[in-house]
Amino acid sequence: MLKTLLSTIGVYKLYERWLWNQVKNGVKLEHIAIILDGNRRWAASRSLEPWDGHFYGASKTEELLRWCLKLDVKSVTLYAFSTENFNRPSKEVEEIMSIFEDKLRKISENEDVHEHKVRVKAIGRVNLLPKRLQELIHDIESATKEYDEHFLNVALAYGGRAEIIDAARKIARKVLEGEMIPDDIEEDVFERFLYTSHMPKQDPDLIIRTSGEERLSGFLLYQSAYSELCFLDVYWPEFRWIDLLRAIRTYQKRKRKFGK
Repeated sequence: MLKTLLSTIGVYKLYERWLWNQVKNGVKLEHIAIILDGNRRWAASRSLEPWDGHFYGASKTEELLRWCLKLDVKSVTLYAFSTENFNRPSKEVEEIMSIFEDKLRKISENEDVHEHKVRVKAIGRVNLLPKRLQELIHDIESATKEYDEHFLNVALAYGGRAEIIDAARKIARKVLEGEMIPDDIEEDVFERFLYTSHMPKQDPDLIIRTSGEERLSGFLLYQSAYSELCFLDVYWPEFRWIDLLRAIRTYQKRKRKFGK
């Protein structure tokens, strides 16, 4: 049995090295977005509480950041908690908020964040989150706001429709205050009011969703117009370096025409 296990590990390492050699010299991705799906189902398959899945899923994000830095991906956006997720049982939501607080604190202390000048930002209706979490987010954003080499966005209390509505409200206020007129509103103007307006490239090159589900669930509705989509049949807590490489290789093989 040990011999079989060692053989399997050896094959995995060979495949990983082969993938890396293919991907590292291919087209570089500037912005990757990931829908972190499957935490609860992963936990249920192991007879664990739902929040145990979120705990292990949140821990996976630290590995992901290292992988993306190795690939020299400039921006990463993670869909962690939607506005609809507040409808889950109160105990689960409470535990998830506690996990976010713990993991965001660790991100703020992460040496990679400061060494590689990663600007960390929460995108979404942050005002809906618990006050302590809001304060922590404010501290992390303030500590990294001058960084501009890499960007890490964590979508919390996020909804794609909510983002578009919030942008429209901000523009409407500008019009009412006489700072803009309706004819000023072009795509580039509208994009300045999105949650991702601080980024050099708002539109993801690639959106990955784990767990086998094949939909965006409202994620980056405006920004994803020409994003390539990759759906992986693996729960987020089980996501591996090899899965990221496979997704990027899939992207690199596609011919992007942007409607031309």
